[in-house]
Amino acid sequence: MRFGAWGRHRTASTRYGDGQGSHRGKQGSRVLGKVVLVTGAARQLGGRFVRRVQREPGVDRVIAVDAVAPAHRLGDAEFVTADIRQSALARILAEHAVDTVVHLDVSGKALGAGGRTAIKETNVIGTMQLLGACQKSPTVRRLVVKSSTSVYGSAPRDPAVFTETTPPKSLPSGGFAKDAVEVEGYVRGFARRRPDVAVCVLRFANILGPRPDSPLADYLSLPVLPTVFGYDPRLQFVHEDDVIDVLGVAAGEPRRGTLNSGTFNVAGDGVLLLSQCSRRLGKPTVPVLLPAVTWVGSALRTIGMTDFSPEQIRLLTHGRVVSTVQMRETLGFRPQFTTAETFAEFARSRGPGLLPPATVGRAVDRLAALPLPGGTGPREHGAGAVQTTHGAR
Repeated sequence: MRFGAWGRHRTASTRYGDGQGSHRGKQGSRVLGKVVLVTGAARQLGGRFVRRVQREPGVDRVIAVDAVAPAHRLGDAEFVTADIRQSALARILAEHAVDTVVHLDVSGKALGAGGRTAIKETNVIGTMQLLGACQKSPTVRRLVVKSSTSVYGSAPRDPAVFTETTPPKSLPSGGFAKDAVEVEGYVRGFARRRPDVAVCVLRFANILGPRPDSPLADYLSLPVLPTVFGYDPRLQFVHEDDVIDVLGVAAGEPRRGTLNSGTFNVAGDGVLLLSQCSRRLGKPTVPVLLPAVTWVGSALRTIGMTDFSPEQIRLLTHGRVVSTVQMRETLGFRPQFTTAETFAEFARSRGPGLLPPATVGRAVDRLAALPLPGGTGPREHGAGAVQTTHGAR
């Protein structure tokens, strides 16, 4: 198996009526298992995947799990109220004879009320509990885990492009990125203990689309975008629809000539500079000196506008780009949307910005041409610096 180098609980089952499922991609595969369990079903992506997978050939039942009842319909899936941080998962796997587990309850943003502590417990402790339950289950044969390209971190001396086996220059020290690193470590341990289970880890780039639910989407939805002065990071995005499609590929029997066990970067083709994003949104930027960015982030978190975390500040400073060769050649998946097309859908969903894009573009150009304090340029500040990034504006 190929991996990157480096109180009382109550459960209740509810049958939801038929609902409209998500768009089915052309690259869907026949699902291997007859009983599929999906965690994180109350989230938008989790609900979409639940509706999608129950229509796949060979699937008899879909068990949707979350700690809170979803606000959306789940088709004919059976919803089970369960906190994955608790020990009820082993009983659920045994009771339903689950053979395929898709773990989507790994997120950087709380669902409803909940702070950073609750998110971390769900991400890390919840994954540990789930893997423990899977290890004991004799019926589980396939495990798919949602991860993130944030495991590579964002640092000034990062390589131009990360592959699945590239070690990070600086391991994430906190936030969702650190959670993802810990989650992947536990998954690798599980794969060693249960070599009979096919394990697939999908490292998603920033997920966008018409209905995104992430800290970066919240940041891009601000009326004015605070940026780090002197930096113009490269960013990659993956469309919500492609996320659903690639999860279907990972959860199913691999097509001829492909392998869906291992670790794969998932992103749309191409990159966008943050300055290009601001232009296309029609939103002005407010460049802030790097030492003051942390203060700005704290202020935004205090007023509840967005979770401007240290890991997000590093991303908006140095950027991050990953290789998707393995996604195409080994997994056999080709996204329907490029990074630019994904961002265009997101921008349309947000409506027009405060200013015409051309006006924003001219202002960004003038700011990018300004020298840094002290007369030094940004050349030595790493891959995300203005002078070391490329692409049409």
